[in-house]
Amino acid sequence: MGMAIANTERWTIERFRALPDDRNRYEIIDGELFVTPSPSFPHQDAVASLFLQLRSYAVAHRVAHVLAAPADVEYDEHTVVEPDILALPLREGRKPRSWQEAGRLLLAVEVLSPSTARADRTVKRKLYQRQGVPQYWIVDLDARLVELWRPGDDRPEIVTQRLEWQPDPEHPPLAIDLAQLFSEIAGD
Repeated sequence: MGMAIANTERWTIERFRALPDDRNRYEIIDGELFVTPSPSFPHQDAVASLFLQLRSYAVAHRVAHVLAAPADVEYDEHTVVEPDILALPLREGRKPRSWQEAGRLLLAVEVLSPSTARADRTVKRKLYQRQGVPQYWIVDLDARLVELWRPGDDRPEIVTQRLEWQPDPEHPPLAIDLAQLFSEIAGD
């Protein structure tokens, strides 16, 4: 999640919306602005692979609407984040048309980059836990693992082999083979 910009004034959504489109990723959390440079190829490969698996599962079982960044998630006047991947609940069987209509996340996924690791593991994790996001995945490509966080967790579940997501107990879980995923991304 890059650098926080030093400023004594709290950032608002209005001020956030006026930022330039300069290929940087801007987010505000509790009024603090974070700026992140464009991600690396391995980062984008991981996002693409996970997105395709999550989206295919969600569409096949009609359990969620899955999006990849850029997509703003607005929690309040001082908090806008952009997870790499997010899953939203369906509304009366259809995908929501806006964040306001969706109202909550079923899943947030961040793939770590050197510039994002600290904030993804602290600031964003605490935000998603506070907001009651059922699962928050922090994908660590270097360590070849996923930190799986739930709202009440003090420590993550560390997953290295098989990652599961089951937003609706009436459907079988999605199972992601992490060893295969990490091998494909690394080109092993």
